[in-house]
Amino acid sequence: MLRSTKDMQEFSIGATDGRIGEIRDFYFDDRAWVVRYLVVDTGTWLSSRLVLISPIALGRPSWVDKTLPVALTQAQVKDSPDIDTRRPVSRQQEVELMGHYGYPSYWGGMGLWGGGMVPYAMLPGDAGLGSEDAVRSSAAADAAQAEAGRQSDDNPHLRSCSEVTGYTLGARDGEIGQVQGFLVDEDTWALRYLVVSTSKWWLGHDVLIAPQWTQGVNWAEKTVSVDMTRQAVKDAPHYDPTMPLSRQHEMAVYKHHGGRGYWEDEGRGKAAFP
Repeated sequence: MLRSTKDMQEFSIGATDGRIGEIRDFYFDDRAWVVRYLVVDTGTWLSSRLVLISPIALGRPSWVDKTLPVALTQAQVKDSPDIDTRRPVSRQQEVELMGHYGYPSYWGGMGLWGGGMVPYAMLPGDAGLGSEDAVRSSAAADAAQAEAGRQSDDNPHLRSCSEVTGYTLGARDGEIGQVQGFLVDEDTWALRYLVVSTSKWWLGHDVLIAPQWTQGVNWAEKTVSVDMTRQAVKDAPHYDPTMPLSRQHEMAVYKHHGGRGYWEDEGRGKAAFP
C-alpha cells in the first residue's frame, strides 16, 4: 500500500510503554530513494527534542487512530544519541544511533535494507517484532561500533522530504511543475513517487513522477530535473490525492512514460533501486 508522507505527518508514535511523539519529517536516502528515518517531535516529555526513529522499529500503522507503533521503550528513545536535525546527519552519527538500538547497518548488501527488501527483517530477534531473518542485537552493536571508525567522514546522502517539497520540476524544455509531496510504500518505506502539481503551468492537476525518472536534484537551486518533455508530463495520467492509488493507475503511469513497474523487479527478487 502506498501512503502520502504529507498524510503521515502528525501521526503519533507509540513505544511499548507509552507515547513518544509525533512525526514532523522524513529523511530519505537520495541514492536509493528510501525513507531511512522518521523525525519525531517528542513534545513536553523530552522538552520537544527531535529524535530519529528507523523504520526497522516500526509496526503496522493504524490509519484510523493515526498511530505508528514501534518496538522501542521510552527509555531507549530518551537515551538515544542526541542528533541535531538542523544539520546534515553524518555516517558516524548513524552508526552510533544504529548501535544504540542494536541494529545492523542498512547500507550493506544489495537490497533496500541490507540484503533484504523490508526494514523489519533487520529487527533484533529478541525485540518482539523480529522474523527468521532478524539478527541478534549484540552482534549488530559490535558491528556498528567497529564500523564507526571506518566511516566517520562518509556522507550518507540523507535528505528531508519537507525540504524537497516545493522544489520545481524541470523538463528538457523548461519548468513544468512543483513537488507537492511523496508516496511511500508502507512495507519497504521506498519513495515510489513524487507528487507534482502542474497548476502553475496548465489548468492544474497533479501527476506522479517515479524517482528513477529523475536525472538529479539541484539542492542549491531547489529543482528536480527529468529527462522528458513538458508535454509528456502534461499528458501523464492525472493523480487525485483524495483517492487511493490503484495498481491499474500505476500501470497507466508507467505505460505512459515507457517504463517497467517497480513491482515487476521486486517480483523477480531484484532490488528495486532507481
